[in-house]
Amino acid sequence: MALIDSAVNLSSTDDQTDCIEHFTRLGDWVRFAASAMDAHQVFFGHGFESGWDESVFLCLRALDLDWDAPPEVLSATLLPRERRLLWTLIGRRCLERIPTAYLLEEAWFCGEPYRVTHDVLIPRSPIAELIEARFSPWLPQSPNRILDLCTGSGCIGIAMARAFPDASVDLSDLSDAAVSIAVDNVDQKDLGYQVRVLQGDLFATLEGEQYDLIVANPPYVDEDDLATMPAEFHHEPRLGLAAGHDGLELVHRILREAPQYLTDDGWLVCEVGNSFGALTTAYPDMDLHWPDFERGGHGVFLVSAAELRLHFA
Repeated sequence: MALIDSAVNLSSTDDQTDCIEHFTRLGDWVRFAASAMDAHQVFFGHGFESGWDESVFLCLRALDLDWDAPPEVLSATLLPRERRLLWTLIGRRCLERIPTAYLLEEAWFCGEPYRVTHDVLIPRSPIAELIEARFSPWLPQSPNRILDLCTGSGCIGIAMARAFPDASVDLSDLSDAAVSIAVDNVDQKDLGYQVRVLQGDLFATLEGEQYDLIVANPPYVDEDDLATMPAEFHHEPRLGLAAGHDGLELVHRILREAPQYLTDDGWLVCEVGNSFGALTTAYPDMDLHWPDFERGGHGVFLVSAAELRLHFA
């Protein structure tokens, strides 16, 4: 680790020239990227569990190769311009702490790629597992109308459109820039016939609408967590993270307002992350369901429309 860090200076033009000359195979660059990430102690919190996994994704996708290409591709010889590109990307990942998803403007969710920029959070929600399970056992039947609230890139709403192809899906976000990205992703997947993208403050533009399922991934990071987050998270939009002293600034509003937008048998699904403790303290008598996730993650609850109306009648 220390030898790699001392031998290769990512800020040095001499080391750049040396690496570009001698690292000729794709596998050389994957190995170098993994070593550099480890030496610079980057944080893996945006869809990757290790430097190797992220390095494979960064190097292959930067060269327009499938990230799950067969191992033989690592023996491929790269052109000098391809090596220069990888040097630049690895340097920015390690020195500037920019997550790979932003460097490539691509992240994957529920088995599909999405365009992402610094205007939206990088997809990583454990809600993906609930979508893949079609929200069983909570939903008694397939929903007819679905709302993805605080949609960001649109990945959750689009994934739900895939899971429920007969449903009408609305995506909504406060940020104009996020709405633009969501529209791009809907268009790229030719889902305009099924998915509508709206701009507004929570339910502000949805007067009179009724949904069988509302899924919300609002900002939920409290002040303490925000102050101590690794540098990678500070490349994400603060609007999508910060949620006041307890992380529940928007969640309180969602709980109060959601009942009038849910059908009688409807459900609200909401992610609150580390703020789950503050939520259970604030609503000790509310019947909240907290699923376990096989692939990691926590802090997602489900609550029925009937339960919400009982508390916010």
